Amino acid sequence: MSRTIFVTTALPYANGSFHIGHIMEYIQADIWVRTMRMSGHTVHFVGADDAHGAPIMLKAQAEGITPQELVARYANERPHYLNGFHIRFDHWHSTDTPENTELSHDIYKSLKAAGLIYSRDVEQFYDPVKGMFLADRYIKGECPTCHSKDQYGDSCEVCGAVYSPTDLIEPYSALSNATPVLKSSEHFFFKLSDPRCVEFLQAWTTGSDKHGHKRLQSEVLGKTREWLGTSEDGSEANLADWDISRDAPYFGIEIPDAPGKYFYVWLDAPVGYLASLKAYCAKQGLDFDALLDPNGNTEQFHFIGKDIVYFHALFWPAMLKFSGRKTPDGLHVHGFITVSGEKMSKSRGTGISPLRYLDIGMNPEWLRYYIAAKLNSHVEDLDFNPDDFVARVNSDLVGKYINIASRAANFISKHFDGQLAYAGDTQALLAGIEETADSVRNDFELREYGRAIRRIMAFADRLNQDFDAAQPWVMAKGIAQAGDEQKAALQDVCSRALAGFRALTVMLSPVLPELAATVAQSLFSDTAPYQWADAKTLPAQIAPFKHLMQRVDPKLLDALFEAPAEVLPEPGGEPIADTIDIKDFAKLDLRIARIVQCEEVEGSDKLLRLSLDLGEGRHRQVFSGIKSAYSPADLVGKLTVVVANLAPRKMRFGVSEGMVLAASHNDASVDSGLYILEPWEGAQPGMRIS
Repeated sequence: MSRTIFVTTALPYANGSFHIGHIMEYIQADIWVRTMRMSGHTVHFVGADDAHGAPIMLKAQAEGITPQELVARYANERPHYLNGFHIRFDHWHSTDTPENTELSHDIYKSLKAAGLIYSRDVEQFYDPVKGMFLADRYIKGECPTCHSKDQYGDSCEVCGAVYSPTDLIEPYSALSNATPVLKSSEHFFFKLSDPRCVEFLQAWTTGSDKHGHKRLQSEVLGKTREWLGTSEDGSEANLADWDISRDAPYFGIEIPDAPGKYFYVWLDAPVGYLASLKAYCAKQGLDFDALLDPNGNTEQFHFIGKDIVYFHALFWPAMLKFSGRKTPDGLHVHGFITVSGEKMSKSRGTGISPLRYLDIGMNPEWLRYYIAAKLNSHVEDLDFNPDDFVARVNSDLVGKYINIASRAANFISKHFDGQLAYAGDTQALLAGIEETADSVRNDFELREYGRAIRRIMAFADRLNQDFDAAQPWVMAKGIAQAGDEQKAALQDVCSRALAGFRALTVMLSPVLPELAATVAQSLFSDTAPYQWADAKTLPAQIAPFKHLMQRVDPKLLDALFEAPAEVLPEPGGEPIADTIDIKDFAKLDLRIARIVQCEEVEGSDKLLRLSLDLGEGRHRQVFSGIKSAYSPADLVGKLTVVVANLAPRKMRFGVSEGMVLAASHNDASVDSGLYILEPWEGAQPGMRIS
């Protein structure tokens, strides 16, 4: 039976570019959407920028532009990323729109009419210079437990203590360095602790969709049990009411009956899902209200990360329920993406820039395949390992999948003018294809992507094994003189391999949509996109085989991960950077180091491996992108300057434990050069520069 499905991903905050975590989530959702469409279902897939909040307002102020201009700048980037990785949203919107204002107001008014909104005075820190109340992230001071300086207002990064901003010793505003004052203000709250909300959430979180699938994964359900308790009446629930308001100045949606008060960004952000769909419906001539009728047939699913479960599993369904709107049918929650076992971090050099991935010419479908191969329906982190990436893509996609067509198609084109023919019964072949395709489709629908990929590659292995066992290259020898039976046998072997390859292409279509379309059109003259049923029909002819996919060159991975190490000081002609205070400078630990050993890095055109003595009683390994300017013999024994407290960075060639400072001039009219800093003799390893 055909289904109508509304699908969203979490809204990216519009004060920065997409990172690899965004792309992973969008790929996961895009694969699922394509899978469902291949089954004949109608899917409305929308996204939007999360455009409100204090961080956007403050960043815009710092740059001397309006919040709208800041949001527009990042919005203009989105198509490059989405199109680059073949992610096909039906519509992309923003929360700073009339649709979102209208819907947020309507939901608020409905919740207030239901008796679930109330106000009370709240005392919090206020910045007298900026003229605004301060969120915890904008308050710093001395930790009351371990007395570490410059800790945030809610927890200490040194000892892990959790506290209130008022517990900080000598607190100051991170925005102006002023001493904040306590000030009282009226705040509005959503009464999540109301017994009606608790009762509803007890049922919703433990329930199933209309197909019998649990709304929440077991890991997410377990987390909601901690918040909701285990008693039937919810008497053990530990739900705090939700502060949904912020005071001016604030970039957001003003609360309709409270001038100077604004919705906290986390109220109107999920409403942005509905706003995006409403704008899309207006463009397509669809009835938005009928589509999301609480008693209708539309199913609603959200793909989100594990860090925002609280908002999506409690606040969001309760807001929708008690404002008379449709509640979600399920949350599809995923973990984080790590790099070689480390949490993604720009400062550690363990982040992957999606833009750099595209700019250096890496095939986006390599990444789509690798992510799919490692995803499942559980809330597990996904690790990107460069060596595994190269091996998996080259082995699976090129060595197994494409290898089938490249070998079999040549025989068919050369000896049979592209015509396929099958000798004997094809029922076993079709049965094997059908069984595999149905299992793969089901795995994708259940978001067991890794299991689907394993089934696909196991089927590819069988096809390759059958092809090798038949030895068509032996059959082809003397084919001109061979009898009809031998010719038919050769044609049959190659035709079966190509039928299997076509079926594999159908199965891989949600993951590799562009490659599948190329195969469909250039090899089989099929009309793309494929549907699941297409896997179960046998092709009758092919066009001459054309190259389909390049192997991954490991040097591309070097380029992907070397990028942060190649950042050099700005040229003298560039404006001086923004002013910092002494506290910022004190965070840098610059040390004198002696270069004990230096060698070239095999496989890299830019890096040298340095062994440095910083007077620690051990030697540090540091990779530096200075190979173009220095040979190893030039550097051994010399003194230089190192950023000693830079977090260790795992690279393809090993761990780099610091950064050697260098100067350059990148003005094209000037000899650029590259010069490492070299202290005068007399300085000793380990001396701190201040």
